[in-house]
Amino acid sequence: MLIDSGQRPMGKRSRPITTFGDLIELHLQDMASIGKAPCQSKVEQLERLKRELGTTHVVALDRMKLIQFGRKRAARGVSPGTLNGDMGAIKLVMSHAAAVQGMRVAVDQVDMARVALKRMGLVEKGVERDRRPTEEELAAIIAYLEARPTMKIPAARVVKFAVATAMRLDEIFRVTWGDLDVEKKLLTIRDRKDPRLKKGNHQELPLLTLTGFDALALINEQKPPNPHPDARIFPYCKRTATAAFARACDKLSIEDLHFHDLRHEGTSRLFEAGLSIQQVALVTGHKDWKMLRRYTHLKASSLHLHVAPPRYSATAQQASNDASFQP
Repeated sequence: MLIDSGQRPMGKRSRPITTFGDLIELHLQDMASIGKAPCQSKVEQLERLKRELGTTHVVALDRMKLIQFGRKRAARGVSPGTLNGDMGAIKLVMSHAAAVQGMRVAVDQVDMARVALKRMGLVEKGVERDRRPTEEELAAIIAYLEARPTMKIPAARVVKFAVATAMRLDEIFRVTWGDLDVEKKLLTIRDRKDPRLKKGNHQELPLLTLTGFDALALINEQKPPNPHPDARIFPYCKRTATAAFARACDKLSIEDLHFHDLRHEGTSRLFEAGLSIQQVALVTGHKDWKMLRRYTHLKASSLHLHVAPPRYSATAQQASNDASFQP
C-alpha cells in the first residue's frame, strides 16, 4: 500500500484518510450521498468491522493482518460463511476507496488473505439453511415466551407475526400505523431490501391467515388508543426480540434455530397452503423467483393436503379389480 502520510479523497471531505475506520466512513458517506445507503444489516456488519479493525492504519492492513483477524474470529466460533462475508465487506470498502476515490490501497491483499483462510478451512461460501422449527418446537417457544408477562416486549406475538407475514426482523420493527390499510388488509413495507433497489422500494404485503396465524389480528392486539400514523406498530428493539428468542431456544434445548428461520417457516407454509410462486413472491417481496428456493423447504407430509385420491366410479373400480384378478 502506498498511503504513508494519509490521502485526501475526492469531494468535500478534507480530513486525511489514515485508518480502515476512515475508509468505512468514506464508503458509507459516498453511498448515502447517491441515495444508495447500505441496508441496516450491512451497516451493522461494517460497524462491527470498524470496532475490530477500525484503528488499523491502512498501510498495516495487509495479508498477515487480515489472516490474523480471520483466525481470531474463527477462534471465537464464527462460522466460515460469516467470516467469508466479513472478508467480502472488507474488500468492498477497499475497492470503493480505490475505484471511486482513486486511493492507492492494495485490494489484492484481501484476495490473498482470503485464499489463505480458505486453505485453512476458515472461509467458505455460506451454506443455505434448511432449518425449520417443528410444530412442537414452535409451540413450545411461543408458550415459553407467553409465560413471561414481565418481559418488556411481547416476544410471543412477534414470533407469531414473523411466521404469519414471512417478514424480515428489521421490517417488523420498522412498519408504522400509517403503513396499515385495515380495509384492504395490506401493510406497506417501505424501502424493502432488494439487491438492486433499496431506497423507494415500497411493497404492499397482504395480511393473510394461511400460515396458522392471523397477521391482522396480531396487529390489532398491538393497537393503542388513537395511534399516531408515524408510530411503529412494534415499538421495540429488534435485538431484544432476537435475545428473547435465543433465550427461549436455549432454555428449551432447541438447537440451531435462528429468528430469521421464522421467515423461512412462513414462506414454506404459504407454499404448503397451495399458493403459487408468483403469489408467495407478493408476500415475501422476492422479485427474482429463483431466490425463493432458498427460503422454501417443504415438508413431504404437506403433499397429502393437495393430492386428491383418484376419482374412479364404482363400476370402473370394480372392472379394475376384476381385470387384475387372476384365478
